[in-house]
Amino acid sequence: QVQLVESGGGLVQAGGSLTLSCAASGRTSSTFDMGWFRQAPGKERAFVAAINWSGDSTLYTDSVKGRFTISKAYAKNTVHLQMDNLKPEDTAVYFCAAATWGTPRLMEDEYRYWGQGTQVTVSS
Repeated sequence: QVQLVESGGGLVQAGGSLTLSCAASGRTSSTFDMGWFRQAPGKERAFVAAINWSGDSTLYTDSVKGRFTISKAYAKNTVHLQMDNLKPEDTAVYFCAAATWGTPRLMEDEYRYWGQGTQVTVSS
């Protein structure tokens, strides 16, 4: 079994920055494509960003392009999400997810493993 553990959430003022991290543990013989999703209060969970297993291909939802950067750490089953110029509408629970397709994926049902989520709150 594979476990994903997110860290780095918190409270920040608009315009500030946060970095989320997600580490996979357990049966990690595979190298994972990894993604971030978020769920704002009263809304469905939505795609934010994804990166393939080697770290050389990324995808972003339009609302975070130019502000968020997803990257793989040296330990390939660890992923970071650098979030700059945060806005109140970025407030949500952020979830890390892992898959084994070889390319970054957009859809929730393409991910096999999920973390528990970390809260990000951006105050105006």
